[in-house]
Amino acid sequence: MDRIERAESADWLVDAVRQVVQAAPMGRARDVLHGRWLGHPVHPLMVQLPLGSWMSAAVLDFVPGQQRAARILVGVGLLTALPAAAAGWTDWAELRRPQMRVGLMHAAANAAGVALYATSFAARLRGKHGRGRAWGLAGLATVGVGGAVGGHMAFRQASGANHAEHVPDLVGADWHTLGDLADFPVGAPVRGHLHDEPVVVLREASGTIRVLADRCSHMGGPLSEGELIDGCIRCPWHGSTFRLADGWNTTGPATAPQPAFETRTSGTRVEARIMTLDESCTTLDAALLSKIDDPGDER
Repeated sequence: MDRIERAESADWLVDAVRQVVQAAPMGRARDVLHGRWLGHPVHPLMVQLPLGSWMSAAVLDFVPGQQRAARILVGVGLLTALPAAAAGWTDWAELRRPQMRVGLMHAAANAAGVALYATSFAARLRGKHGRGRAWGLAGLATVGVGGAVGGHMAFRQASGANHAEHVPDLVGADWHTLGDLADFPVGAPVRGHLHDEPVVVLREASGTIRVLADRCSHMGGPLSEGELIDGCIRCPWHGSTFRLADGWNTTGPATAPQPAFETRTSGTRVEARIMTLDESCTTLDAALLSKIDDPGDER
């Protein structure tokens, strides 16, 4: 697997497939397939349907008189494999290059498994249950290999993991000095540090200072190098957008919000502490109420 991660010879294929996936006109469906609504990637959840159906079919293949039930389960697995694959490709197109190289192997194994199960289903329809069972077992073994490669992506390469989950534990709940007020120019995001943890700091024209963890929760991109968009900051790597007020991920591919910090100023010294869940929800409620109270805001 380490050799595959370093296989630059496959990058021409990575780039070609990625271009096709990113060019697909999915609109808001892209965030749905990423799993932003769920709070974590939806692909691992969706693959339970085809895998569960195929494993159940394998069991019923050895139970007398259950040929029809096994055939139905194989068909259900084939149908549900399509949306699971769509979610997987959508996530894959927003990964780092080493992860994408391994992801191609993961996709190839799963595609081969689907092809074997399609052959199994066709044989079963013709009444050749012995052949159907054999093709099905081959398909199960193949998607098992694909699952092992997917496990490597998830647990070794941290594909889909929240890359900012550790921030509250490392920083702690206390107030920490962030720097002098003069260190933060108005209207420009800059990188600061709290307990050696990088944060992105924005000093607004109103005097409010916004602070988020700098490493994007999606893949660790530097938000301090990102673009400001309507009270949010957009990651320069994959385009995830986070609200500066509370860290909420307004667009994917990030599925987890960004750790946000409460700030205060003592003289010219700026201090910050991690924003708790209750404080974050209060900030969100206040933002929503302000939109409701503003008749000129169509959102």
